[in-house]
Amino acid sequence: MTSSSHFPSLESLELDLTDLIEKLPHHKHRQLIQYALATIVKLANSDIERLDWKILSASLADMEQGFNIFYPYRHVRKVTIFGSARTSPEAPEYRMAFDFARCVTQLGFMVMTGGGGGIMQAGNEGAGRENSFGLNIQLPFEQEANPVVEGDAKLIHFKYFFTRKLFLLRESDAIALFPGGFGTQDEAFECMTLSQTGKFGPVPVVLIDRPGGDYWRAWSEYIDKHLRQQGLISPEDDSLYTITDNLEVACNAITRFYQVYHSSRYVGDKLVIRMKTDISDADVETLNTNFNDILVKGRIEKSQALPQEAQDETSELPRLVLYFNQRDLGRLYQMIATINEMGTPSPVEAHPERK
Repeated sequence: MTSSSHFPSLESLELDLTDLIEKLPHHKHRQLIQYALATIVKLANSDIERLDWKILSASLADMEQGFNIFYPYRHVRKVTIFGSARTSPEAPEYRMAFDFARCVTQLGFMVMTGGGGGIMQAGNEGAGRENSFGLNIQLPFEQEANPVVEGDAKLIHFKYFFTRKLFLLRESDAIALFPGGFGTQDEAFECMTLSQTGKFGPVPVVLIDRPGGDYWRAWSEYIDKHLRQQGLISPEDDSLYTITDNLEVACNAITRFYQVYHSSRYVGDKLVIRMKTDISDADVETLNTNFNDILVKGRIEKSQALPQEAQDETSELPRLVLYFNQRDLGRLYQMIATINEMGTPSPVEAHPERK
């Protein structure tokens, strides 16, 4: 018997996989489960090496723990705080991050950080252990979990930066960036890139400095001089973020974003914008007049949940439907700001933290 006969063929593995799926209960995500398992089976018959399998298995382990830990909190909005791990507790930036986290927590949000020291610890301290997530990364230096989240069930240890960042962005409903080094700059530019390309959000992104500080102002001047003025980004891309050194402005930028706007998704090639309260027909006409440049075709129209959204937990919310060009994201953020000025939520709907 040859060594290869000890292992099932790809065809038999696929048959076994089909048999396994058929034995599962009528799971609503059955097709996606089958697709994921089939992908692994295909890899099993390929020539990828041990290191590739280690990366794959560790990535899946990272994601499995992330999905499980965040699931119970899926209906609570969360703010991710990025910033330097090296900021001392005596620094004004540390106090600003502490106060900001306390502010958004009092508004009903939870706070996520990278779980380390500096700005991350300030964010967790301000939010308190009960309202904090720590998404730690395994590093040879400066990244032990801070004492606020150490030992907490909401502390996750990630092997890879990319899986950690996936959850820091995927689970967030707002981003707050404080001064930091290469890592913070990487996070800032990735937030802008993903927002600009529609791969993340829309969510409010706030760049917060200490009172009188110019860290983000200087950053913005660089963006303006070397990117915007040279035509490397769109003129409206500064609508993707807010820069401030004022705590009240920072918190208001987040709550105002969810004043009427709730969330959005694509159904086919239609962008569906869910709203916490309805807007008038006259308001819709105003949107069509002011934002027809971002439409591929048709008009912005009011709608109830589309048939494809029948199982959506937001199916009772009013909607706007449009054929967005998926290019002018800065203009889309401007339209969301306009929508938020149009409706008047009821006292119950005024709480932005509920998804």
